[in-house]
Amino acid sequence: MTQTTTAPSRPFTLADVLEVMADTIPDRTAIFTMERTYTFAELDERANRVANHLLEAGIQPGDHVAVHSANRIEWIDAFYGCFKARAVPININYKYKHDELAYLYDNADCVAAFVAPEHVEALGELDTPQLRHCLVLGEEYDAAMAAASPERPAVQRSSDDHYVIYTGGTTGLPKGVTWRQEDLMRAALNASRFGAPMESIEQLAGEAAANENPMVLLACGPMMHGGSQWILGNGHVAGFTVALFTEPHFDPEKILDLVDAAGVVSLTFLGDAMGRPVAETILAHPDRWDLSSLMAVSNGAAPLSEGVREEIRRALPGRFILDTYGSSESGAGGSRMDDGTGDAAGAPKFTFDANAEVFGPDDKPVPVGEVGILARRGAIPLGYHKDPVKTAATFKEIDGVRWSITGDMARREEDGAITVLGRGSVCINTGGEKVNPEEVESVLLRHDDVFDAAVVGTPHERWGQQVTALVQRREGATLSEDALREHCRALISNYKVPKSVLFVDQVPRTPVSKVDYRATAELASQLLDA
Repeated sequence: MTQTTTAPSRPFTLADVLEVMADTIPDRTAIFTMERTYTFAELDERANRVANHLLEAGIQPGDHVAVHSANRIEWIDAFYGCFKARAVPININYKYKHDELAYLYDNADCVAAFVAPEHVEALGELDTPQLRHCLVLGEEYDAAMAAASPERPAVQRSSDDHYVIYTGGTTGLPKGVTWRQEDLMRAALNASRFGAPMESIEQLAGEAAANENPMVLLACGPMMHGGSQWILGNGHVAGFTVALFTEPHFDPEKILDLVDAAGVVSLTFLGDAMGRPVAETILAHPDRWDLSSLMAVSNGAAPLSEGVREEIRRALPGRFILDTYGSSESGAGGSRMDDGTGDAAGAPKFTFDANAEVFGPDDKPVPVGEVGILARRGAIPLGYHKDPVKTAATFKEIDGVRWSITGDMARREEDGAITVLGRGSVCINTGGEKVNPEEVESVLLRHDDVFDAAVVGTPHERWGQQVTALVQRREGATLSEDALREHCRALISNYKVPKSVLFVDQVPRTPVSKVDYRATAELASQLLDA
């Protein structure tokens, strides 16, 4: 009897996802930009050249390679190319200044870097003795890629290969969250498949080939942000096309140009700072773009306020708003579909799977209706790069099970859903009452004359902290502090109403649109002292 053997299944890595898609659906568009499109086969070859270049430069498995650039196709090349060489791409925040960059390059142990021309000077000013190879994007990069082999590198990858994402640092220094790639794929890159069992890489390719109408996804944010990387991964795991926004700055008109040109089906915002300008631009020019392909608006990283939701509904009637809850430390754990009806339109309630729990200070699940800390088990990160203390505090073993403690305050509801209340690390304690900034920000943003808002706790002799709001008024608005407080009193408890409202030209936000609570607190203190 003849014995047949089957080829071993590929490991669960993003490099293997790209390769199997290139073998199965080579001519399907993987990346769409306003300049040109790139098929899966083309993207695979480009990543091969990056990987072979890195290997020739002596990069070893597990080495960290900085990607220091705004969005461009070379960012995607480097991302996949690093994984093909078993290296780890490190997301560098290109808006960082000297001290921030020095910390990040050092903390991340970057031994090589892909850097855009506009950031070469900033990198050259750093003391980076460990950085032994640097390639400048543009002519230098193009020449190096032309000289590199287009063949797939002969390396044996593993599902244990690392993925590292540096967090945005809204309340402290950025931290490098380290994942096994298989865990990342199961926890964060399976939403496009609606969480279906992920049995093999080959299975993903078969599903993609059978799908005659693949979706087109667009993340508005920069690829240095984990949420945008996860949109990319979700798209390619399902064999979808991902539209890449390559303008140097966020521009709602150019975002909509890309939606129109690419036939985007799902558009992902990173909170109000992206959602509001896009909605207002559509309302101002309702007939300028063909948005008939657009079926859903997704949101992650930062919450959408109810005021912005209403604008999105007016601008894009009939579309669903899909809210996702996730974090660098837990993956994409929760979701809710907001069709503009029912309590989903206003309550921050998410549907989680059985891997989520809400713990009290005694590490026991809290009863329904009580507030605790949200946690997740299952496919979770290994820990923080070079920070065993923070790792032990965040990734805790409880009753023999390892949990990721997200730091978000949450409440378990009677229907099994979980209401996410916001970051415990920025929670305001005013006279013994706990106030979550996101709740107050959402109320402020419901006022028609408020364009943006952030809330922090500032020192108060009597209450310990007071609720202080930084507010950016709409252009031409003359909204007063008293009128805004009156608006808040009609919607939330008096102790949550801002005691001080400081009108500013712009609310401090990180490059990925999250409220920068450190900068907000510093600015609030300066204005109050003045």
